[in-house]
Amino acid sequence: MLKLGEKDVDARDNPRIKSGDGRDGGEVEPQHQETSMSVDTATVRRIAHLAHIAVKEDEIEHLKGELNDMLAFVEQLSGADVAGVEPMTSVTPMVMKKRPDVVTDGGIADDIVKNAPATQDHFFLVPKVVE
Repeated sequence: MLKLGEKDVDARDNPRIKSGDGRDGGEVEPQHQETSMSVDTATVRRIAHLAHIAVKEDEIEHLKGELNDMLAFVEQLSGADVAGVEPMTSVTPMVMKKRPDVVTDGGIADDIVKNAPATQDHFFLVPKVVE
């Protein structure tokens, strides 16, 4: 058995964990294997292209491993039991400040146009440029 957090995992139930024949009680060794969510070298190149990142050929394998490790972690998180957990907007309980959703002129129209060279009814006047 392998202890993961509060959960015991039997190597025979998890293809990503190698443990001899599984019956001898031997040491359980994690085995790096691509998860169902994984990227290949072509995907790494595409991600780099879309992100406008210059990636050398000798860095692609390393980045592939890094991305697959991240995806494996995200996949592991999807197995967490979140039943009964309410969504949060913050790690500390707090009430969001709200204001009424009404349209106003801001109350400062005179301040906004006071330095303009020409105004009319709180609007900027500009010279005509297209006839």
